[in-house]
Amino acid sequence: MAAGLVISAPASGVGKTTLTLALARAWRNRGLNVQCFKSGPDYIDPAFHAAATGRASVNVDSWAMDRAGIEHLVSRGTDADIVLAEGSMGLFDGVAARGVCGTGATADIAEMLGWPVVLVIDPSGQAQTAAAIAAGLRDYRPGVRLAGVVLNRVASPRHEDLVRRALNEAGIAVFGALPRHAEISLPKRHLGLVQAEERAEIGQLIDEAARFVAEHVDLDAVLRSAARWSPQPDANGLNVAPPGQRIALARDAAFSFVYPHMLEAWRAAGAEISTFSPLADEVPDASADVCWLPGGYPELHAGKLAANARFRSGLRAFAETRPVHGECGGYMVMGTSLTDAEGLRHEMTGLLGLETSFAKRRMHLGYRLAELAAPMPGHQPGARLRGHEFHYSTIVAQPDAPLAVVHDATGAAMAETGSRRGHATGTFFHLIAEDR
Repeated sequence: MAAGLVISAPASGVGKTTLTLALARAWRNRGLNVQCFKSGPDYIDPAFHAAATGRASVNVDSWAMDRAGIEHLVSRGTDADIVLAEGSMGLFDGVAARGVCGTGATADIAEMLGWPVVLVIDPSGQAQTAAAIAAGLRDYRPGVRLAGVVLNRVASPRHEDLVRRALNEAGIAVFGALPRHAEISLPKRHLGLVQAEERAEIGQLIDEAARFVAEHVDLDAVLRSAARWSPQPDANGLNVAPPGQRIALARDAAFSFVYPHMLEAWRAAGAEISTFSPLADEVPDASADVCWLPGGYPELHAGKLAANARFRSGLRAFAETRPVHGECGGYMVMGTSLTDAEGLRHEMTGLLGLETSFAKRRMHLGYRLAELAAPMPGHQPGARLRGHEFHYSTIVAQPDAPLAVVHDATGAAMAETGSRRGHATGTFFHLIAEDR
């Protein structure tokens, strides 16, 4: 029977990912099998988890997934010694309206699975107030249990002592305190961390984080605080249909935002996936019956994509007879043009009339519920799809027919409906699951 913990914090940017990776690698170095998960719609952190543990990590999401689907996904941790679920944003941060079985908050997963929470607290610019914050989080929701706290970026031994004393008086365990240590900082860009596959030295960075955390955190105490747990997986798993039997999947530095659970669900349903690299001027497998272009960072590679004539003509030829679907960055590349942050316009594949620009960035962020007005690969008209949108591009033109009626988590109608033309479809949201 595995033991589970949730790693969370009062806010983003406090050090959840670094602590999760460090704990995972430190315990793995001790010979333990460690399984990680990511709470919420993040397609970058699971790759870091896999690098730290040697085991695939997937997302669990209370807004988009039902309880049966979540339990199906976490059941892969039954053979592990310790399971770590890394939260997103602050512990109780979610959307205003409840989704399938929650608001998307990390606390939903902690309560649902009965896993205690280890809080990462950054007491920079404060001392005893950090204990008040921790106590408030502990008491905010009765079904969520706090295991203890790891302090991050403490300024000095005196600073640590002040915070520790206050936490002890509040009855909150302190597992350790981490001084500032630049060598374990993970680099970021506008959509989050720089991806694990872009970091050749990721193994050394995680090793250093594990060494540093093992020196300052009581690993045994953290391990003892985990809750024993035995999931009851649902035989049907997630409601995720493959887009086809043979799927050509774009996969490189420009097309890398794929939820691992999606690929696993496709394969579990019997689909075969072949990958190709648009950046290497490759084309979809000619034997594939559908092509899928995931999101990523096409804006960082727009010039190269525009210059890769073989890829562009090959994709257009594929779309003459078979479906092509794009999500976010993939959707932009299916459009007519993409203007980068410097104002340079790059010609894209032209499967759709969509024109996008990063010259005037504006953040689009949030859950999306889409009811399809037309079919898209794997889903029929009327299907209700749950997903998440996060990008900084602006639509300059979108002349094609809308693909879906799209609402945000509060039920407000969204202008970004996706679009369709011939065999081509695309959306700005990343699909997580279909409503059962």
